[in-house]
Amino acid sequence: MSDQNPFEAMMKLGQDWAKSMNIDADAFTAKGFEKLWPTMPKETMEMFFGKGINPDGLDAKTRLLLTLAALTVLGAQAEAQIRLTIRHLVEADATKQEIAEAIAQMGMFAGVPAMTKAMELANDVLDEKDEAE
Repeated sequence: MSDQNPFEAMMKLGQDWAKSMNIDADAFTAKGFEKLWPTMPKETMEMFFGKGINPDGLDAKTRLLLTLAALTVLGAQAEAQIRLTIRHLVEADATKQEIAEAIAQMGMFAGVPAMTKAMELANDVLDEKDEAE
C-alpha cells in the first residue's frame, strides 16, 4: 500500500496526462480554454435544447436566460459557463436588455455581489462582441 495521498496521486495522474497532450500547464488559463468551445449557431441550439426537444416548450433563448439566471444564483462563480451562456444568448438573438434583466432579477435571490459579478462578466463578453464587429 502506498503512503501517497490519493488526491495527490490523482493530481499527478492529471498533470502527467496534460503533459502527454502537450499542454503547457504554466501558461494555461481558463479564459484560453473557453476559446476551445465555439458558440453554437442559433439553429443548432434550437435543435438541441429549444423547440427541437419539445415543439410546444421553451425556445433556446428562454432556456439560456434561465441558465444564466441559475448560474447567477449560484454566486456567479462559474465564470467560463456564464461567458459561454452569454455568447450563446447573443447568437440566439437575446438583447443586452434581456440579458441584463435576467441577471438583475437574480439580485433578489443571489444577492448584489453575485449579480454584480455576473453583470461584469456579461459586459466583458458583450464588449468583446462589439469590438469584434
